Amino acid sequence: MAENKTLSELQKEVDLYINQFKEGYFPPMELLARLTEELGELSREIQHKYGTKKKKKTEVEKALADEMGDFFFVLICMANAEGIDLEESLQNVLKKYNTRDKDRWTKKED
Repeated sequence: MAENKTLSELQKEVDLYINQFKEGYFPPMELLARLTEELGELSREIQHKYGTKKKKKTEVEKALADEMGDFFFVLICMANAEGIDLEESLQNVLKKYNTRDKDRWTKKED
């Protein structure tokens, strides 16, 4: 089983990987284009799995987890390049949802 790492540890691991190369992180607009490309690939797999447009017999089956991993890697690259702590960002968003939207949806009965 894979080792569980915190979001901060994952950001550091990606940073170590990227910084071993002279090129380093791509510029922001290229990272955004890469993120959009990965989202498109994820969208395509979801469409093939759940939508009406199924894969051609000649197309290779890709795992949703792999496509999400590709998307997440590029998202971490973008956060690192911009000096954003994703753990802090996510905690802030969760706090917002737990206050602003706490009564927005129908809660399950115990």
